Amino acid sequence: MGNRRRVEERRKTKPAVIGGMIAVVVVGVGVGAYALTGGSAADDGSTTSSSDNKPKVKTGPLSAQEIRSASTTFLTSWQKGKASQAAAVTSDPAAATGLLTGYATSAHVKDVTLTAGARTGDKVPFSVKGTVSYKGTTKPLAYESSLTVVRNKATGKPQVDWHSAVVHPDLEDGDTLVTGESGTPPVKAYDRDGGELTTAKYPSLGPVLDGLREKYGKIAGGKAGIELRVVRGKESDKAKLSDKTLLTLSEGTPGKVKTTLSPTLEAAAEQQVAAKPKSSVVVMRPSTGEILAVANNSHSFNVAFQGSLAPGSTMKVVTSTMLFEKDLVHPNDSHPCPKTYKLAGWTFHNDDDSEIKKGTFKLAFGASCNNAFINFAPKLSNSDLTTEAQQVYGLGLNNWAIGVPSFDGSVPVMSGAQMGASLIGQGGVRMNPLNMASVSSTVSSGTFHQPYLVSPSVDNRTLAKASRTMSSTTQAELKDVMSYTARYGTAAKAMAGLGSGCGAKTGSAEVDGQKKPNGWFTAYCGDLAASGVVQAGGHGGDTAGPIVAALLKMGG
Repeated sequence: MGNRRRVEERRKTKPAVIGGMIAVVVVGVGVGAYALTGGSAADDGSTTSSSDNKPKVKTGPLSAQEIRSASTTFLTSWQKGKASQAAAVTSDPAAATGLLTGYATSAHVKDVTLTAGARTGDKVPFSVKGTVSYKGTTKPLAYESSLTVVRNKATGKPQVDWHSAVVHPDLEDGDTLVTGESGTPPVKAYDRDGGELTTAKYPSLGPVLDGLREKYGKIAGGKAGIELRVVRGKESDKAKLSDKTLLTLSEGTPGKVKTTLSPTLEAAAEQQVAAKPKSSVVVMRPSTGEILAVANNSHSFNVAFQGSLAPGSTMKVVTSTMLFEKDLVHPNDSHPCPKTYKLAGWTFHNDDDSEIKKGTFKLAFGASCNNAFINFAPKLSNSDLTTEAQQVYGLGLNNWAIGVPSFDGSVPVMSGAQMGASLIGQGGVRMNPLNMASVSSTVSSGTFHQPYLVSPSVDNRTLAKASRTMSSTTQAELKDVMSYTARYGTAAKAMAGLGSGCGAKTGSAEVDGQKKPNGWFTAYCGDLAASGVVQAGGHGGDTAGPIVAALLKMGG
C-alpha cells in the first residue's frame, strides 16, 4: 500500500535494498566522456581566476558543454553500475556512493536504462527503466527524475547537486530504497458500520489507511507481501513521513481493522473539502472521543491529523477558559477592546483596525477582537496558557494514541510580545483540525476525551487523559460565549439554520508570505464537534465555516 505515513511503531525488520548492473541511453545531453574543466574562458562568458601560483578556478555560469559533461558522466557511470565513479561527479560523493550502491544491492534493480531529456537551464530530466527482482519474483520499474548541475566553488568544476531525490523523486535525503518482504502486512479497514474504506470511495484517506497498516498490520492477522519501498531516514522523521511503497511485486494477505468513521459523514466530508482548495476537516463525538470523519483536499499529507499550523482566534476558546478560571473576567463583564495595544515593544492591531470602546467580554469574544485578550498579558505568567492547554484540554503532551500518526498540538511557554500573541493563537502556538475539534468537544462535554480512530480495545493501548476537568461554571461560561458567537458573532453566517445547543469560534491566522490568512472554524452541536482549516483562504467564517456547519447539520 503506497504513500504510508510514519507511526510510532517503526518497523524493525531490514528487508533487502536496490541494485544491479545498468545499461544507459543518454539523449539530448550527449554520450561519452567530457573533460570536467575548461580553458580560461567558457563559451558563455564564464572566467577563471588565479592568485600567484594557485591553480585557476573557473567561475560564472555553467556552459552547455559543462552541464552536458557532468550529467553524462554521472548517468553513464550510474547506468554501468559504477557507483563510485558516478558519485565522484556529485557534490556529496559519500552519500551518493551509499545510495547508488544500495540501488544495486538492496533494492534489487537490474538492467537499468537511463534516458536523458532536453535540459532546461542547469536542470536535466531523465527517465529510468529497469527490473526489480527478488527471490524469483520480477516486475518492471519505470519513473521520471531529474538532476541539476552546479559549479563547485572551490574547484570551479561542474558537478551534480546531490540529493537523494536524484535517484528517485520520492526519496528525502537520508532515505534508502529496499526490496523485500514488507515490514507490515496489508490491512483492510472498515467504517463503524462494516463497510470497507478505500481510496476509490474516499480519496483523501490514503495517509490514514497507510497509517492503519503500519500500526495494525502485524496484529490484524495479515501476511506480508514483497515490495520495493522507501525506508525513511532521520531527516524524514522530522516531517513525520512514513515508509512508502513504490512497487508491489506480490500482494500479501490483508488483515482487518475496524474504525470509528461514519460512512455518511466521511462521504460528506470528502465532498466538502473537494470543493475548497487546501481545506481539511475533522468531525468527532464529544461524549466518547470517537472520530467520525476526517478529510483533506490534498491527498498526499494528512493536515487534519498531522498539520502544525497557527490556529488564530480559535485559540481564544482555550484563552477564555484560563481567564474565567483565574477570575480575571467573565462573559458579561464590561471589557473594552482598544484599537491598538502595546506589549513589550510590539503594537497589536485588531482585524480591520476595529475597536470596542464600551462592551462586554462576550461581545469582544463574538467579534473576535484581539486586544480584548492581549491586554490581559500583564496579569498572566508566561506558562499560564501552556498549563491550561495541557491540564484541561490535553494538548501539547505528545501522548495521544488515536490509532494513526497525529500531532497533538503545541502551546510552548512564551514571554513578552510572543506570549501576548499566543493568547490569540499566533506566536508559537500550533494546532490542526483534530486538536481544535477536540477543544470544542471538551467544551461541549465538559471533559477531555482523547480523540481516537480505532478503539483502544483492539490493541489495549492507553488513551491520554487530562489532569483536571473544568468546573461546571466555567463550562457554562464557555458555552455562553461560543453560543453568542454562533448566533450573533463572526460565526453567525455559517451557523445559520443550526438550532440551540450549538457554539462556535472563528479564526484567521496570519502566515508570513501569504496574501490571505489561514481560515479556521471550530464548533459543536449536541454530541457532534468539528473543526476545519482552509489554508491561505481568508477569514474562517467565510472559508472553513461552511464546511464545518454543513457536517454539523447532517448530525441534526
